[in-house]
Amino acid sequence: DNWAFLYAQRLALKQELPLHVCFCLVPKFLEATIRHYRFMLRGLQDVAQECAELNISFHLLLGYAKDVLPTFVAEHGVGGLVTDFSPLRLPRQWVEDVRERLPEDVPFAQVDAHNIVPCWVASSKQEYSARTIRGKIHAQLPEFLTEFPPVVRHPHPPSCPPQPIAWEACYSSLQVDHTVKEVEWATPGTTAGMAVLKSFIAERLKSFGTHRNDPNKAALSNLSPWLHFGQVSTQRAILEVQKHRRNYKDSVDAFVEEAVVRRELAENFCYYNENYDSVQGAYDWAQTTLKLHAKDKRPYLYSLQELEQGTTHDPLWNAAQLQMVWEGKMHGFLRMYWAKKILEWTRSPEEALQFAIYLNDRYELDGRDPNGYVGCLWSICGIHDQGWAERPVFGKIRYMNYAGCKRKFDVEQFERRYAPTH
Repeated sequence: DNWAFLYAQRLALKQELPLHVCFCLVPKFLEATIRHYRFMLRGLQDVAQECAELNISFHLLLGYAKDVLPTFVAEHGVGGLVTDFSPLRLPRQWVEDVRERLPEDVPFAQVDAHNIVPCWVASSKQEYSARTIRGKIHAQLPEFLTEFPPVVRHPHPPSCPPQPIAWEACYSSLQVDHTVKEVEWATPGTTAGMAVLKSFIAERLKSFGTHRNDPNKAALSNLSPWLHFGQVSTQRAILEVQKHRRNYKDSVDAFVEEAVVRRELAENFCYYNENYDSVQGAYDWAQTTLKLHAKDKRPYLYSLQELEQGTTHDPLWNAAQLQMVWEGKMHGFLRMYWAKKILEWTRSPEEALQFAIYLNDRYELDGRDPNGYVGCLWSICGIHDQGWAERPVFGKIRYMNYAGCKRKFDVEQFERRYAPTH
């Protein structure tokens, strides 16, 4: 279920050439820990196995793409290179670095296999909100939301078989924090991810429309780790979920809104706004209102360590933070509350955003993702909301409080589940 893979195979079949799949394993990536690397590498073991069954060579190259990929291309006489797409700064730099080092006669193509409507096709500019991008995406879904053709067993074998992968050596090449442990509930790999999708459709989809904002109800898809690491395609998830629209119209429409419109809005923002992870990425009105209230007295001030350990005065915030630390995910409704409180309890919007991104990227299995950056920036700097009553610290940016959450769901039940004595 990967359009970049399918395109590469089509080129190889047309030229009657072998097909190689390479993954460049960098020793560190932003705040990723062993929790993230193990999830990714165990998924890649599945990919290697599938490639072997399809007569396609899989190579795990240790190091940055610019250092290892051009050499691989030269040594194997590769006739063309196809890569996937990410709107984030670092992966985009990797693509540029490789492009500069490739021989001029080796064509290099990039395919947006990540989104359903390719990012640069969905819109040619930064969109203001879901309202402005929704129509553009829905208009193009009939063209792009189609069934995948199969990857076929490749009829042109390489001249020499790929080197066996020493998976344990891969771990020793990493320069990451080993203290953030793997989570028990999420088994890596496509097979496990598809089982989660199947269970969502069978058990939780019916209540997604009505209960997705209640952290005590089992209504979410829980697919984000597999979607983030490319182990399950968002397009596959939408194709499967849409088969049940007749029975669960509201739930299916809500899922499409979140997994397609909101997700691709985040991709659009990161693609067209180079300051997607800084206060400078917010609109002028938001920067102005935050600046006007920068000196406001904060009701509490917490250090990064106090926030990380979930030792604030607010039991709901602590529970949300500890859910993220223990499970590698936080309920979607609480992510905004969590980030807004960090703004309220730190010295400046800049510090708040820095802390929120650090914690999100360090603990969330789906951290280091456009959704995460836009979620933090939207909550703290009000990217897409305006016109709220002026108040201390927040200015005109939307405020959330404990009492408001109590009106939405049973906060004490959630707090008990994630109490520090858990």
